[in-house]
Amino acid sequence: MAGSTFGSVFRITTFGESHGTAIGVIIDGCPAGLAIDEAFIQSELDRRRPGQSAIVTQRKESDEARILSGIFEGRSTGMPIAIVIYNEDARSKDYSHIAGVFRPSHADFTFQSKYGIRDYRGGGRSSARETAARVAAGAVAKLFLRKEGIDIRAYVSQVGALTLDKPLSELDLSLTESNPVRCPDPTTAAAMEELIREVRKAGDTIGGVVSCVIRGVPAGLGEPVFDKLHADLGKAVLSINACKGFEYGSGFAGVTMRGSAHNDPFYNDEGRIKTRTNHSGGIQGGISNGMDICFRAAFKPVATIVPEQESVNQAGEPATVVGKGRHDPCVLPRAVPIVEAMAAVTLADHWLRQRLSRG
Repeated sequence: MAGSTFGSVFRITTFGESHGTAIGVIIDGCPAGLAIDEAFIQSELDRRRPGQSAIVTQRKESDEARILSGIFEGRSTGMPIAIVIYNEDARSKDYSHIAGVFRPSHADFTFQSKYGIRDYRGGGRSSARETAARVAAGAVAKLFLRKEGIDIRAYVSQVGALTLDKPLSELDLSLTESNPVRCPDPTTAAAMEELIREVRKAGDTIGGVVSCVIRGVPAGLGEPVFDKLHADLGKAVLSINACKGFEYGSGFAGVTMRGSAHNDPFYNDEGRIKTRTNHSGGIQGGISNGMDICFRAAFKPVATIVPEQESVNQAGEPATVVGKGRHDPCVLPRAVPIVEAMAAVTLADHWLRQRLSRG
């Protein structure tokens, strides 16, 4: 299966299926000598794991990370780092009713069309279960970036029509983990949680937006043509299950502005060149300019719902699909650490590419 590897220098390859024996990741290109905090890696996985609150899927997985290679006496050796996470609570029988039926808005039909075979148990490789491996890799990338002074923070900024209206400058991102929604504003978080509970009770699902800010990025990361930093961030984030949109800086709202208002004027702040505004989102010409990198990712409502849906079977005959199994009514709370992880892998890769390009 092509397309399971991401990155150029800091490269990750994930493997495994939702209801297989395990999932995992191979990390290649991590510099030797990096202190590997296994407790931190596990804490990142705990932020993503199922069953962590009443508003996420109740599948019970400890998501315990087991490091198989690439670490000696607490430090990376420069060899490939292999991390495996065993599946503990797969209930494959929950999916027997859709063995020959295509679920609306899932990858069932497209996988069957591409490969001529599909693992219907939880979606197999197309399941969001795969993203646990990404979070493990992202934790290693974060440890590397932390050493370079780069910090990545994502949070839920919208659920359905409920939007966090406060600007980033007024948010205390240390509060993001204080509630199950992962919204840094307690009042908005409470309203979002109530909405998710209502949607879940109705057997339905709802989408929203995860915002992310990356601080401490030096100017100069990214390539000017096909490997623009924002393009690689977009690819990384859009590869996450259920992600339907990506924008950075002013994004689509910027089209309503004139150039005179949208341009970010430069100034010298005690020897460091900065911009007075940040409509560019920290990236200009595909290369970081040293300002905060800000982007937003839109996530669709989860495709599995309780009410009956019209579909067809593999023979093309009319069929009815009923949602069974354990699913998230809203992916956003668990998507936050996944967004951070993919941003971390992208930044680690570009940081190392820059180091190689400068000699």
